[in-house]
Amino acid sequence: MNKNLKVLIAIIYLTCFGALLYGFFSFFDITQISNFAYIKDSTKVLIDLKNQNLIIFTVIFFIFTIVWILLLGFASPIAITTGFIFGKYFGTLVSVVSFTIGCTILYALVSLYFRNLVLKFLPKKIYKFKNLFNKNEFFYFLMFRFTGGGGIPFAAQNVMPIIFDMKLKNYFYSTLLGLIPSVFVINALGEGIENIIKQNKDPSFVGIIIEPSIYIPLIGFFVILIISYFIKKYLFK
Repeated sequence: MNKNLKVLIAIIYLTCFGALLYGFFSFFDITQISNFAYIKDSTKVLIDLKNQNLIIFTVIFFIFTIVWILLLGFASPIAITTGFIFGKYFGTLVSVVSFTIGCTILYALVSLYFRNLVLKFLPKKIYKFKNLFNKNEFFYFLMFRFTGGGGIPFAAQNVMPIIFDMKLKNYFYSTLLGLIPSVFVINALGEGIENIIKQNKDPSFVGIIIEPSIYIPLIGFFVILIISYFIKKYLFK
């Protein structure tokens, strides 16, 4: 890829990332993050926007999530937000599908334009998976997604299959299916937080933890961690 195209892509990336940060800090006052009344009022704005026009709001949020993934953003904050706004079931659908599309587009773009750069900067421990994934790339990447990527950051997970030239179709479907369990649990946690806010009381830490809508998703999260441990132990040793 020529130098001018690299500069153009870098400018577009920084512009989009800066716009997202500006939008976030324009909407949220970070100094009020511990103020329950402020959090309740701010989140009510999002809920009201969704209730006014579910389809348009969902499409906008869907596109935002895809762009967020393309900008190498983390998945967990989005999953909590979708659970909070849409509920655990519809929120899981929105986040998993948008994550999958965003990840697939990112993988395709990086494979086409930044392959050598990514191969240079990927953590060395990722290369130990190369021979393993070449045996059955769909199954092992599905398990890799399910286990949370073995502690590898989400952005690096998304481009990791470059090292073994994974087919785009296998990448799409293994990501789609592999993300469902963990994303559902995080969405359920987001829905639980929304339920607490709707109770119109300033909760304590203990009060939050003993809420079934909070501790059940947390238990589910630890169950996934335990299952992931054994999968990694026996499949990715």
